[in-house]
Parts: sequence; C-alpha cells; structure tokens
Amino acid sequence: MLKIEELKGVIPPIVTPVDENENVDEAGLKKVIDYVIGGGVHGVFVLGSNGEFYAFDSENQRRAVEITVNHVKGRVPVYAGASAITTKGCIKSAQMAEEAGADAITVLTPMFIKPNEKELYNHYEAIAKSTSLPVLLYNNPEKTTNNISVSLLQKLAKIDNIIGIKNTSLDFAQTVEFIRVTKDIKNFKVLSGSDYFIYATLAYGGAGCVAGTANVAPGLVVDIYNKYIAGDHEGALEAQFKLLPLRNAYNYGTFPVVMKDCMNLMGIEIGNPVKPVERCDEETLERIKKILSEMGLIKTV
Repeated sequence: MLKIEELKGVIPPIVTPVDENENVDEAGLKKVIDYVIGGGVHGVFVLGSNGEFYAFDSENQRRAVEITVNHVKGRVPVYAGASAITTKGCIKSAQMAEEAGADAITVLTPMFIKPNEKELYNHYEAIAKSTSLPVLLYNNPEKTTNNISVSLLQKLAKIDNIIGIKNTSLDFAQTVEFIRVTKDIKNFKVLSGSDYFIYATLAYGGAGCVAGTANVAPGLVVDIYNKYIAGDHEGALEAQFKLLPLRNAYNYGTFPVVMKDCMNLMGIEIGNPVKPVERCDEETLERIKKILSEMGLIKTV
C-alpha cells in the first residue's frame, strides 16, 4: 500500500497494448512497464485515460492490473484506475484493484452525467470507504465535463484515505488554488495532470506529475522533476521546454492514439488503439517522426 511520502515524482498513465481482438496484450504491457521504469519513473498508473480504461470489460481491466502488479514487482508503486460513471461501478473497480494488489487507486470524476457538488462528495466518500487503498482524485473537466471545485476539494481532502489530486486542467490557477487550500494538510498532495505545467506545479509546491508524455520520453520528464528537486531550476525549465513539442503532438490524432503511435515509431511495438480510434495517417506520422527525431528519441536516415 502506498505511503504518502511515495506519492511524488513522475507517474506515467501507461498505454495499454491490445491484441487483434482488442484484449489486453500481456507481452506488450510488460514491454511498456519496463520501458518507463527504465526511464526512472516514480510510479506506474494502469487504466488511466491514456490507457483507454473505458475500452475494457471487467475481465480485461482485472488482467491489466494483475499483469502490471506482478511485472512491476514492487519496483515502483502501482496506481490502478477505478473510474466509471456510477458510484457502484467505481467501488467494484476499486475493490478489484485492491484484490489484484495495487498500491493505490485513481478515480476520475463521472462522465456523461452532471452531478452537483453534494453528489460528487458522496460519490468519492463512498468509494474511499469501500477500500483500504489510498485514493488519488483525478480531475479532468475537459474530458468528463465535471470539475472538482476548490471548495469541494477542501472537503474531500479531509477524508482519511484520499491522499491527493491529479489536476488535468489547462486552468493553472485552479492547480495553484488546490495547492494553496491543502498545503497545511499533512497527508495530501497535488500533482500536475497537464504536461505543460510540470515545472510550474513543482514551483508552487506540487509533488510531481501524472504525465502521458512519460510513456514516450520518461527520461526527459523525470529530468524535469529530478533537476527541480536538486535545485537546478534552470535545467528543469529547459527540460520542460524540450518536452512541449511532444505534448503539442497530442492534437495530431484522436486522443489517446498519438502516444501509441510514438512508441510504435520508436520500435516499442505495442499495436493499435481501440476502435473507433485509429492510428494516424502516414503524413501525420511523418510529422510525429520529425518531433521524435528532434528530441533524440529516434534516428532518421
């Protein structure tokens, strides 16, 4: 089980390789895990939005968590996504993750429906009570259209096993406010969920990041964190700027295909996204290759 001091650094929401039937591909998943851990990451997050959690039935979700836990073998903490539209669905996923040996769960706000603040509080409180695992809140208003407000976060942060929040919002002022209102809560941390704001989140006192780009460039993302912690703020900022072209490439295809396409181009064969999402066309892949080449992630002939 995750200790609060372990909630830090770079945690990639790993992509989920699938076979021709769109079931979890064990060999591919192990390959991704070894690649990111080799890059120095501080945790692994399976079944996040980059991991296409929404695409898998309960059997595949369980397999993804079990494979990850067994292959990581305690090298870093394992965070398992436990996100669904309903409270009941999240509780089922949370308990599955605990049984499978995850160190913590990450829970996105509901999608499609629009709960009010009281309903959101009750939702997260019920999930937290259903498991002994630490809970990392996941705010992604652009994708779910639901937002964890600053006032709601203040209430949720008082629940014992809710230990932090990943804020995937381009409203950086919200991240700053999240840090401000929770800075005196000993067992609560704020992480960047937008790869544009890793350095800035650290500068305001955040604990690290859940960064999709760390699937592709784990060493560079880790560089931002490690250099910042070591006091090399100039080096950390330089690494942050170097990362941005890769983050900008998200828009080249339908989310979350681009990180998978990047890894395939780098020779880490992990297959296709889950349909209806499709791989980028050849012209777009050439643009992605150019970015990867300029970042030193692939060699071009």
